[in-house]
Amino acid sequence: MNKATKRLGGRAARRKLRTATPLVSMPTLVSKIALYEVLDEAGVELIHDASMAILEEVGIDFRDDQAPATWQAAGADVDGHRVRIDRALLLELVAKAPEIIPMAARNRSRDALVGGRNTVFVPTYGSPFVLDLENQRRYSTLQDLHDFIKLAYMSPHMHITGGIICEPVDRPVPTRHLDILYGLLKYSDKPFMGATTSRERAEDCVTMAKIAMGDDFVESNTVMTSVLNCNSPLLWDQTMLDALRVYAHHNQATIIAPFVLGGASTPASSVGAVAQLNAEALAGVAYGQLVRPGAPMIYGQWIAPVSMKSGAPMAGTPEVCTMNYMVGQMARRYRLPWRSSGMNTGSKLVDAQAAYESTMTMYSVLLAGANFVLHAAGWLEGGLCASFAKFVLDEEQMAMYYKFAQGVDLDDLDGAMAAVREVGPGGHYLGAAHTRENFESAFFMPELLDNNSFEQWEIEGSKDANSRAIDRVRDMLARYEAPEIDPAVDEELLAFMARRRDELPTTVS
Repeated sequence: MNKATKRLGGRAARRKLRTATPLVSMPTLVSKIALYEVLDEAGVELIHDASMAILEEVGIDFRDDQAPATWQAAGADVDGHRVRIDRALLLELVAKAPEIIPMAARNRSRDALVGGRNTVFVPTYGSPFVLDLENQRRYSTLQDLHDFIKLAYMSPHMHITGGIICEPVDRPVPTRHLDILYGLLKYSDKPFMGATTSRERAEDCVTMAKIAMGDDFVESNTVMTSVLNCNSPLLWDQTMLDALRVYAHHNQATIIAPFVLGGASTPASSVGAVAQLNAEALAGVAYGQLVRPGAPMIYGQWIAPVSMKSGAPMAGTPEVCTMNYMVGQMARRYRLPWRSSGMNTGSKLVDAQAAYESTMTMYSVLLAGANFVLHAAGWLEGGLCASFAKFVLDEEQMAMYYKFAQGVDLDDLDGAMAAVREVGPGGHYLGAAHTRENFESAFFMPELLDNNSFEQWEIEGSKDANSRAIDRVRDMLARYEAPEIDPAVDEELLAFMARRRDELPTTVS
């Protein structure tokens, strides 16, 4: 054994070198495919006019003490909490929001862009349950969240770590946001998402971001996004408005996202639902510009029709797709980046229903040109459950969508024609020079989807996609290595968390 081998640690180290997989992060997807539009220009203007009529005639409630006064000072018609906004004022404010939002990562090589033809993929969000590696549905824990953060960090096509990928219900609610944000900063170095459930929690997230990345850097760069849900129909509440003010004041992006249940919180009409959510989203974006002109804001929505049999939201239906296409067109009319939801399903398992509904939804999201695709990996059970197996299966799907959206490359045609001339009639291309040069990159080769013969599949254990995915998760977590963080920064984060735990209540009153 030579000295170099001894320094590497012997057989185990040599095996580690052979099997090591370098950490890869794909840049923001720049889509080169044509956008699919279901509305002509007249249709876009028809929905726009309907949305303006809602805001001018019906109005929208801003239910706190600060926002109505701000709106009144800006020239809106205010009656208590009801705000009626003239379209000229609304559009003037909306125009102040940036069309493209650069997202700065703790590791700048993982920066992302949101807006224009750029698309970022983001994990699922907010699930109180997990489907774990033993296929058991149970309440999620902080360890589960850390494991999901690690998977997001290691997943090449998750451009943003996410936020509450699953809810760590084993941690006290008043201080839970501290544990969540610490995990996002400690176990990943990609852009992340902040808390929105109170003004104080939003302020804590900004403070922790500043500890990790520097006060001046955070004030001059957008490092996180946060989801703010309008209480459809037509109501912005104080909790969401408080968080909006905090993040806008500190130059951090907010996703202004009406939570739309077609037929329940909107009219039972696809175009009616889009007209209402468009009004709700634009009112939120406009208010953000009153807080801070130029504040980064993402036009968003969570959208699903409800079953008229059960009242439950439905995923992967034709209406979901149609509404995504319409929302994309409306967002582009106002030159706003926009958020949609990707791999949504109502299924309780990683099964055919999960695949059908997720893929049906995601195709429309991609073709509609969404810039920020939340719930792109791991979503089950209408969002109530986050699945480890589905997370990695979905991530591989994002790899496929990523390649699909890059469009057709015509540069290789000369090489392909040379292969045709080389092989000629009756031959095969397996040994051709062009094939040898391009076999690794010519076609996407999924690793979790099995295309082997039945006999080979049987030899390898007759595993279904869920089983193969669980094996992948275990392998990824075993290989995980944390990104670097300055020990002094880590110590300061922990000290801040300890101080806030002493200051905050231990239970929700």
